[in-house]
Amino acid sequence: EVQAVESGGGSVQAGGSLKLSCVYFRYTYSTTCMGWFRQTPGKEREAVATIYTDGVTNYKDSVKGRFTISKDAAKNTLYLQMNELNSEDTASYYCAATGGTSKCYSDLVWFPFWGQGTQVTVSS
Repeated sequence: EVQAVESGGGSVQAGGSLKLSCVYFRYTYSTTCMGWFRQTPGKEREAVATIYTDGVTNYKDSVKGRFTISKDAAKNTLYLQMNELNSEDTASYYCAATGGTSKCYSDLVWFPFWGQGTQVTVSS
């Protein structure tokens, strides 16, 4: 069974930075899409950033230039570096991964493997 363990959330003041990590266990797919999603109470979970096996990335418009998604394939670890945080970034953040796939998606229905979520709180 695939397991994903997240870390790195917390509280930060506006303008600050945080780095999220997500380690996958027993995840052996070779061509995959991995991503970070976020959710606030009463709203749908939304894609923040995705990265395909070849390194191609996509970002939600509001985080472009501030967030960077990356991965270490050898460690089966996904990262999200978040800079210039603002109050609108406050949410629960989830890492996610597809099975074997030929492309990346932003629709969460394509992602069967999820982390437990980590809270990010930005105070102004």
